[in-house]
Amino acid sequence: MRLEILNSGYKPGTKMLFAMIRLFSRQPVPDAARLVFYRPDFYGNPSKAFTHEAMRGPSEWSVGDRELMAAYVSKVNETAFCIGAHTATASQAYQDGPRVAAVLDDLETAPVESGLRATLRMLGKLTREGKVGAEDMREVLAAGVSPQQIKDALAVCAAFNITDRLADAFAFQLLSSEGYDAGAKYLLKRGYR
Repeated sequence: MRLEILNSGYKPGTKMLFAMIRLFSRQPVPDAARLVFYRPDFYGNPSKAFTHEAMRGPSEWSVGDRELMAAYVSKVNETAFCIGAHTATASQAYQDGPRVAAVLDDLETAPVESGLRATLRMLGKLTREGKVGAEDMREVLAAGVSPQQIKDALAVCAAFNITDRLADAFAFQLLSSEGYDAGAKYLLKRGYR
């Protein structure tokens, strides 16, 4: 059941912003945006800062890689809204939708580099089981991933394990493919601020 706060509870300036977004994008305002505007001091602003740093801050991982990590974590969590949003964003970032689809369909046979595959495997285990061990980290390091890349990937995993749970708890409405594509263009242009 969708929680009503995503439909109401905003100040007049925020309501006007939502109206402008709908007017110019011709798409509904995604619930992810609605959530960060509903008590921005408590959740929205800190969440946007953390997620933006994880997804767009300095990293050896490309934007496409990090968006693929978000889509993969969301797939493991079975969070439809976030799967759609980050599959679209990763596909646009890579300019290769079939590659993204292949990873989400079967990581082990997908056409990705061994370091990214090992990292996604580790993020999937962490998401499913809530823990990873030294052997998991050794496998990722052996695939050529640096310790900093592991930290960066763990930040993406943390951000989307939180976001996925909120999306499910608040019953985020799914978007059309056009809505996901419009959101992806925005995320690639502006990030998560």
